Amino acid sequence: KNKKAYIVLDTEHNASERLVEEIQADPEYRDTIISGQDALLMCDSGSVLIVVDTNRPDQVEFKPLLEAIPKVCVIDHHRRAADYINPVVVNFHEPYASSASELVTELLQYAVEKADVLPIESKGLLAGIFLDTKSFNVRSGERTFEAAAFLRRLGADTIEVKRLLQSDFANTVARYKIIQSAVPYRDEIAIVA
Repeated sequence: KNKKAYIVLDTEHNASERLVEEIQADPEYRDTIISGQDALLMCDSGSVLIVVDTNRPDQVEFKPLLEAIPKVCVIDHHRRAADYINPVVVNFHEPYASSASELVTELLQYAVEKADVLPIESKGLLAGIFLDTKSFNVRSGERTFEAAAFLRRLGADTIEVKRLLQSDFANTVARYKIIQSAVPYRDEIAIVA
């Protein structure tokens, strides 16, 4: 929509390293991933903050930014918390959605032309849906599959998405060591210290 946008993210500590690397490699996204501190220095009275995948002020990436920008939009699928972000100018809150990625995909269908959505964007959104639905095994409904189909038509490749979400060897070994030392409790749960 011809507006300069930034993604506020702690590039040192996040769960999306591979996706962030791919996004930063795309020329259109060069210099768009910034720290909360940099965003705080850049924001002004015309800035709009879009908070995605949380509705709690304590869970945003950089709380001082939330406090500095009066125009806030929230796109979230979690149940509404008692300490909900308030006030907001736009609130797209749908607890029955599988993921925030599903909601963003629904918005994209109405807000932009298909040709304007980059493959890395559709891939990232499909990865978000895969992650929150555990590969379509939980919280998947008709809307979830419609969003996934739309992203596939935009060029999201499910094989690439699965590769993006794969654990590396060291993490896989660590996970198996944890599982190996698990102790069953009341035949319902497993406990690991």
